[in-house]
Amino acid sequence: MPMRAQLERKLRKSLNPVHLEVINESHMHNVPEGSESHFKVVIVAEAFENQSRVARHRLVNDSVAAELQAGIHAFSINAMTPPEWLDKGGRATESPPCLGGSKAERF
Repeated sequence: MPMRAQLERKLRKSLNPVHLEVINESHMHNVPEGSESHFKVVIVAEAFENQSRVARHRLVNDSVAAELQAGIHAFSINAMTPPEWLDKGGRATESPPCLGGSKAERF
C-alpha cells in the first residue's frame, strides 16, 4: 500500500477527522521521481479542541509513528479544530519551496 494511503488510513482511524488531506510533496524536493519521502498533512478534528499546537502534533505523530520511522524524511502538520478551519476559510498554510539539494544555490 502506498505510504500516502497508509498515513491517511491511520489518521482517519485514530483521530476521526472532519477534513483530512495527506499531500505527497516529494516532487518539490531533490528526490527520485515517484518518491514518498515528504508529506504535508492538513487535518481538522474535534480531538484538537483545547490542545496546544505541540499536543496536536504529538497526537498526529503518535498515530503514524511506524510510518514516520519507515523512511519519511519530512512531515509537515497543519492541525486545526473545525472552528479554526472555518476561520481560515478552509485553507492551510502553503509549503515553502525546497532549499536543499541541487534546487538552491548555497552561500
